[in-house]
Amino acid sequence: MTVNNSCGRPVLVRVFAPLFIAFALGGCMKSGTTPESREPETPPAGSAQPPGQETDWKAIEQLETEAKAIAKIDGCSVSGDCRSAPVGAKACGGPRYYLTYCGKTTDSTALQAKLDEVAKAETAYNKKYSAVSTCEMRLPPELEAVGGSCRAK
Repeated sequence: MTVNNSCGRPVLVRVFAPLFIAFALGGCMKSGTTPESREPETPPAGSAQPPGQETDWKAIEQLETEAKAIAKIDGCSVSGDCRSAPVGAKACGGPRYYLTYCGKTTDSTALQAKLDEVAKAETAYNKKYSAVSTCEMRLPPELEAVGGSCRAK
């Protein structure tokens, strides 16, 4: 019988259910990753990496820094004016985390355009380097305005 694991990979299932479960989970996560991980798994500096991998990741980080510079957390006195936006694209799908910002003081159109660049670049990176990530789904945080600034609860 053929089924797909949580990463969409076809797997031949036999009598060895525990082995199948270990394989399915192992295909999505490297050992040592946790739900708190916010970056894709990349080899440590100095280890065997494809040429350009570190440079490609630094380009993604630069785009992310530019997006964070657009996002303003100050200027919202009401929690309903606070917003969050997904950042990045994990290899198994979904964002790495959500960026909190004040909708009244942030150029939301510019922020979304920059975050789209981040997601597109990270998707290409993941494909190019066969990246793996945790497969859990990140949900937007609950937000609140405290002292005129937005923050995740």
